[in-house]
Amino acid sequence: MLVFFGLLALVVFLCVVVVRRGRSRTENADGLLIEQQRRTYARSARTTFSSFAAHNAPPSTSDWDHH
Repeated sequence: MLVFFGLLALVVFLCVVVVRRGRSRTENADGLLIEQQRRTYARSARTTFSSFAAHNAPPSTSDWDHH
């Protein structure tokens, strides 16, 4: 019974989060440009700082300073 109520509370919480996000859209041009820049940065950061890129990159001079 506790598991059921816990899952029910989680579903209600997630519904509230989703409904609140829908109302917080940016309407003006400045906000849209900022959102676009952040999305572009996030996309490039996902590829730049991926696990493959971090572990298969050749050592740099800053890596030698951390010994």
